[in-house]
Amino acid sequence: MARQVLFVQGAGEGTHDNWDSKLVASLDRELGESYAVRYPRMPGEGNTSYAAWKATLMREFGALEEGVILVGHSVGGTILIHVLAEERPELRFGGLFVIAAPFIGDGGWPGDDIADGKDLSECVPAGVPVYLYHGTDDAEVPTSHVRLYAEAIPHAVVRTLDGRDHQLHNDMTEVARDIRSVD
Repeated sequence: MARQVLFVQGAGEGTHDNWDSKLVASLDRELGESYAVRYPRMPGEGNTSYAAWKATLMREFGALEEGVILVGHSVGGTILIHVLAEERPELRFGGLFVIAAPFIGDGGWPGDDIADGKDLSECVPAGVPVYLYHGTDDAEVPTSHVRLYAEAIPHAVVRTLDGRDHQLHNDMTEVARDIRSVD
């Protein structure tokens, strides 16, 4: 049976179909048949609501198997981290992989409906690997945000990818390699 991967898209009108679908295709290709990538459409992608995305994620968690790998891109990664920190789902995760996520709080972006992320060290249970990725040429979210996440989640592995943009040039090679390494 294929290992489940849940990919949470970023925000913005058309992101699911026109942008993050390319990341999902790359991840699916890189991981191969041993993995099954779920890519749900998040509600109101052009006008993101934390509460609506949280509700959708909680429903998704209910349909996932133990050991699922969680991947979040951009605002999807931010929301995923905060939902895990707030709700502490009973489902055991195999790893959390967050790409180009804006940090909410001091030094990062303000969040109207998302709490300050200064201490997210327990957003996932002990022993669950956390990987953070950010391209040095990201014009959407400054690279400083990944450093803020590294401070808030001290056990996270940080991968700063030289010359890569917000979409990592639609190349998920490093993410797939790290996912395979936690199996």
